[in-house]
Amino acid sequence: MISAPLTAGGFTAPFRVACRFAGVSGKVALDQLRALNKTRLIRRLGELDQVTAKLVLEVLGEMFAE
Repeated sequence: MISAPLTAGGFTAPFRVACRFAGVSGKVALDQLRALNKTRLIRRLGELDQVTAKLVLEVLGEMFAE
């Protein structure tokens, strides 16, 4: 599983997508992707709304485009 942390602060950059999750405004830090073993996850906290998830996928596509 690949995960990107959600920051509550930090700097603005093209690879950081603004979002609101669990009542907290922050950014998905796509510059800090990590591979995780699913067994390390305790519980699911939720998921991003569809608009934000689509934007994350678009930014990832740009980051990894040839």
